[in-house]
Amino acid sequence: MEYFLQQLINGVTLGSIYGLIAIGYTMVYGIIGMINFAHGDIFMVGTFISLIVFMGLVALGITSVPLALLIVLIISMIVTASYGWTVERLAYRPLRGSFRLAPLITAIGMSIVLQNYIQVTQGARNRPLQPVITGGFQFFEDSEFVVNLSNMQILIIVTTVVLMIAFSLLISKTPLGRSQRACEQDSKMASLLGINVDRTISLTFVMGAALASVAGFMYLLYYGVIDFYIGFVVGIKAFTAAVLGGIGSLPGAMLGGLLIGLIETFWSAYFTIEYKDVAAFYMLALVLIFLPSGLLGRSEVEKV
Repeated sequence: MEYFLQQLINGVTLGSIYGLIAIGYTMVYGIIGMINFAHGDIFMVGTFISLIVFMGLVALGITSVPLALLIVLIISMIVTASYGWTVERLAYRPLRGSFRLAPLITAIGMSIVLQNYIQVTQGARNRPLQPVITGGFQFFEDSEFVVNLSNMQILIIVTTVVLMIAFSLLISKTPLGRSQRACEQDSKMASLLGINVDRTISLTFVMGAALASVAGFMYLLYYGVIDFYIGFVVGIKAFTAAVLGGIGSLPGAMLGGLLIGLIETFWSAYFTIEYKDVAAFYMLALVLIFLPSGLLGRSEVEKV
């Protein structure tokens, strides 16, 4: 029981990171119906920006951990959001009226560009970060297996819940959210009604990139080591989470992220760790066979 509880905590923590990245995939798909395959590398850029800012603050002698975390998070979100905006302007807007395969190919090209850009500027070796947030709680100390809940895990889970609630309210209650939903239903009609479709799509990319930077920030703090290739691996799993939950659905993205995190963690704990990715993708295949629109997705209605 104690071992199961520990793996449950680990799985929810990992799934929260996947879920935040998956929201970026599902928001872009919901509006323009295309997958931003550079989104995983936007997450990777966010981790490196966080690390660079941390190193800069240490060099400046800023030792207050809460202040340093706040500064790093704000700068990382702003800079990473600018990368998301750039991807939209270069890889999607010029090709929006083209055939559907063209933007996907361009997005893959942007992904390769970002990978090589970070590899050239930051090197190919792993970049470590010393633990910043330490401590936590222990349960079942009298048993054979002690369950640990670290402060970092609490921060990741609470941050994810807060952001999920905030974005749900933003989509459902604000003028920007109404514009996004209108563009999702019919971008041409939204344009005729006075909605700036280009600006709405750009802001969607910016919001998705900002969420990816938060996920990258927490990934860096949680694991303490990054490299230029993590965007591909984590991005594919987050994309799997978005499809599993129902791409285009905000709650579905978070649910898919949690499921992928739990599957990966429990498979590593009770079976062989080498096949944890296979287990996650196998579950995705089963869902797509029996529920093609995902767990919370809606069947797409063809407009005539």
